[in-house]
Amino acid sequence: MSFETTENVYFATCPKGLEGLLATELQQLGGTSIRETIAGVYFEATLSIAYRVCLWSRLANKVLLPLGNFQVKSQEDLYEGVRAMPWHEHLSPTGSLLVDFVGTNDAIRNTQFGAVKVKDAIVDLLREFSGGERPSVAKRDPDLRVNARLSKDKAIISIDLSGESLHRRGYRLKQGSAPLKENLAAGILLRAGWPEVAAKGGALLDPMCGSGTLLIEAALMAADIAPGLLRVSFGFERWLNHSKDVWQDVRDEALARKEAGLAGALPEIRGYDADVRVIRAAEENIVSAELDHWLRVSRKELAEFKKPTHTALEFGLVISNPPYGERLGEVESLKILYAHLGERLRNEFQGWQAAVFTGNPELGKQMGLRSDKKYKFFNGTIASELLLFSIDSVAFVQSRVAQDARFGADVEERQKAEEQIAVENREQQAADLSNGARMLVNRLQKNFKQLDKWARKNDIRCYRLYDADMPEYAAAIDIYRGMAERGREEQLYVHVQEYAAPKSVDEDRAAQRFAEIEAAVPFALEVPASRISYKQRRRNKGTSQYEKVSERPQGDLITVVEGSSRLQINLWQYLDTGLFLDHRPVRDLIASKARDQRFLNLFCYTATASVRAAMAGAKFTVSVDMSNTYLNWARRNFALNGLSEARNRLEQADCLRWLEENTQQFDLILLDPPSFSNSKRMEDVLDIQRDHVALIHNAMRALSEGGTLIFSNNLRSFKLDNDALSAYEIKDITAQTIDQDFQRNTKIHQCWLITH
Repeated sequence: MSFETTENVYFATCPKGLEGLLATELQQLGGTSIRETIAGVYFEATLSIAYRVCLWSRLANKVLLPLGNFQVKSQEDLYEGVRAMPWHEHLSPTGSLLVDFVGTNDAIRNTQFGAVKVKDAIVDLLREFSGGERPSVAKRDPDLRVNARLSKDKAIISIDLSGESLHRRGYRLKQGSAPLKENLAAGILLRAGWPEVAAKGGALLDPMCGSGTLLIEAALMAADIAPGLLRVSFGFERWLNHSKDVWQDVRDEALARKEAGLAGALPEIRGYDADVRVIRAAEENIVSAELDHWLRVSRKELAEFKKPTHTALEFGLVISNPPYGERLGEVESLKILYAHLGERLRNEFQGWQAAVFTGNPELGKQMGLRSDKKYKFFNGTIASELLLFSIDSVAFVQSRVAQDARFGADVEERQKAEEQIAVENREQQAADLSNGARMLVNRLQKNFKQLDKWARKNDIRCYRLYDADMPEYAAAIDIYRGMAERGREEQLYVHVQEYAAPKSVDEDRAAQRFAEIEAAVPFALEVPASRISYKQRRRNKGTSQYEKVSERPQGDLITVVEGSSRLQINLWQYLDTGLFLDHRPVRDLIASKARDQRFLNLFCYTATASVRAAMAGAKFTVSVDMSNTYLNWARRNFALNGLSEARNRLEQADCLRWLEENTQQFDLILLDPPSFSNSKRMEDVLDIQRDHVALIHNAMRALSEGGTLIFSNNLRSFKLDNDALSAYEIKDITAQTIDQDFQRNTKIHQCWLITH
């Protein structure tokens, strides 16, 4: 048979979901009689077209030349069926072969056994044909690669013309943790309409580019470069029916098209990633693809993602394959990451197109954009979706993150109704107030008038309003101006935390006073009950020290702004909200010192100080805490600001042990330990008065020359051991870290700067 001039049936395999695109591509490359099936497409072509498909297909994994098929109901059926084929026309008896076997049935239950049977049949036939010579088995770079597929009782035996899978272009020297295969990346670009965008001069930007696969595939398309040109070899090159002349013509044409494509003006293609390691990998891959004169990548957090300013980019395609997460903590923070990506698109790229490929389609619902189209793909075995968006105000929707867990889309109407009822009932409420409650109302209104003016002048959204100013009403009352995940505008929230009453106070009287606080707060501040959190510390019978805090769901989280950072607080589920208000001046100090500094945050809690440092330009941050709950909360805080963990590392560890084992140096350290801790995860009990000297010594070992340690704690009776720490310069800055809202309680914390 003359393969060079005759049209034969070929089979091109591909990832599931790309069959339709591959069929179109094969038709464009000259194939005929095209027929789609699962994970592949049959087509008829001459040898020249088959070579062209091997060189030019952006979507296929393999190009197979079927030699025949037969029934397999026993091991002998497989052996005899393969042996009946004319292998002397395809492989020299002195050559080498490799068999890929896929599938099983009742007779062939093991693919390795099936591969051996096929190999034995070919070797035995060629040994008889040659009078004794037999081909060898080569696991790498064989002269002939044979593909055997067994489905139910039918075997299809083919010559593998491609050799290694065609998705291995040859340019990817390094890769990130979850790389896209090159042909899947090409399919995503085609579905996203990149060729049409590029033809109109549009740009392509990838804010989370990883090792650069989408960028490189986009450039190969835009420059009309055959993806197989960088491959070292193909499976057909030592096949006995290979035509070197035909192959050379196909290759020469591709080289000429590449030269012409690169001579023209290529569209702007840029990639960014927060992880400098994958950016380095992307740079190496781009150089390997010979595209380093046209593609640019740089380290950039998602928070900084916007249209490049060096050139006027009027329209284009933003494309990305963000992480999709496997653990619960990851997924929760990734919801915020996707919401932040949607925010960047809405704020910076109106009039553009966007394509987001995700293995967790639910995350795409967080973006606040209505998708135009969705395409299903498989990333390996992971069912995935490609979401396409036209970034226009008509497509803007409230993200799933922004929907209330219990009340749905009607929550704002519900709140307005509550507020209206509160206004209508105000006169009755005033009449119902006790004398003590009226006194508390007057104090709260007086404080609010003074402090709110100060807070607004200093752009402070969260502050302490009242701190047991009237001893009989012993509570801390805090104001939080923020936006609920279900809301669309900033609102005022109140956090009320009762101090534990002394044993001398009758429990009934303590309960009555707390009821008066509950009556006074909404009246004084004109805030509906749904935006007030009460936490009551009370002596209880049994083993519980305090009554259980609110069961209000995690969905009722509030986002507040401090400096240039957005931080997530939870007013309902824990005694503390996730943001220590008294440390606001300390966080401001950290932000003022953080630029280009290596920042360490010990006992980091929800890492609000680390977020402030990162947003202020820290070189990197490391945050250490034992609580996985708090570290997942920290992840959400970083994601909320478009900050990745690539340069903001979170460590779950006992800070005492971590410091002892640490060998890294830092320029700025925050050491803010609890007064006492006997957590089960700690090897020792922490008593800050007893242990602070050793703790500071270990922290100072991690502090660079010229660096600063900020040491703080909240133990009222704490005394710093200056004699034991005489080797260091120590400056008490407590007074400077007590803001106006804490002037009534200046013993809320103590703070020092410590240097070498």
